[in-house]
Amino acid sequence: MSFNIRIIGERINPGFKSTKALFDNSDIPGIQALAVKQAEAGASWLNVNIGARALTDTEWMATVIRAIQEVTTVPLSFDFPSKKVQEACLQAYDPAKAQGALPLVNSITEHRWDLMELYGPYRFKVILMASERVEAVNGAMIAKGNKSADEIYGTARRCALRLMNDYGMPADDIIVDMSVSAIIADTEGLNRSTVEAIRLIGQDPALKGVHMMGGLSNIGQQLPPKAVDGSDLKHALECAFLTLTVPLGFDTVLGTPWRGYEVLPADHYVLATYQNFLQQTGSNALRAVRKFYKA
Repeated sequence: MSFNIRIIGERINPGFKSTKALFDNSDIPGIQALAVKQAEAGASWLNVNIGARALTDTEWMATVIRAIQEVTTVPLSFDFPSKKVQEACLQAYDPAKAQGALPLVNSITEHRWDLMELYGPYRFKVILMASERVEAVNGAMIAKGNKSADEIYGTARRCALRLMNDYGMPADDIIVDMSVSAIIADTEGLNRSTVEAIRLIGQDPALKGVHMMGGLSNIGQQLPPKAVDGSDLKHALECAFLTLTVPLGFDTVLGTPWRGYEVLPADHYVLATYQNFLQQTGSNALRAVRKFYKA
């Protein structure tokens, strides 16, 4: 059984070698073909990230956006921390070519709130990162990483309510990015904190209608390809995470649309091993990770 989730197609990103070659060669037809492939595989948005070139050549960024919109009606997600680049993206984007759908600004944080200055001149949905908060330290506002479930939940709640109350943004236009960490060195219970924070956000009446997402590609980083039961370990881990969190309200994935995420049965080896791992910290967590594969 597959999940009822939305996929933000991740492939238009120079982090993928084949995509980097398209950008290096300014291969617009190749970029268009990649957009169409993701759209046909069911992507709800197409994430667009052209790398550092976006900072020095915003016209190229606009050319890529217009070219993608020539071949697909799927709305776009603009993946840059720069207000200047985001504004160029929003200027180039034509909602009419996406059947009226708003683009996604990926992403704002409590520390990087200046992107919301664009809301008004433009309309968009947002990806809100809950991985860091702002604290006053010696009179200065400092960004600090969130590690506990309460820190993640508190930041998500504070920022989502600010978007709704101060900007009039509908809850449906807010997607909270829940950081999904690699398990291989997770001795601090970061995966457990993320799962618990998803539960807290999902059950908060004030956040009803707010969405939650994450990029799952990190979770199986540096692990062997196969689990003890012979399954594709990285893919099974991604499915295990979704099996636990989709019922709690997690409903959007930054990923490859043709990945084929499926609900795992309760007795699936990787799901059971992941649930055990979530209970561990320190050296016990490292030992629990080794149970996924044959050392």
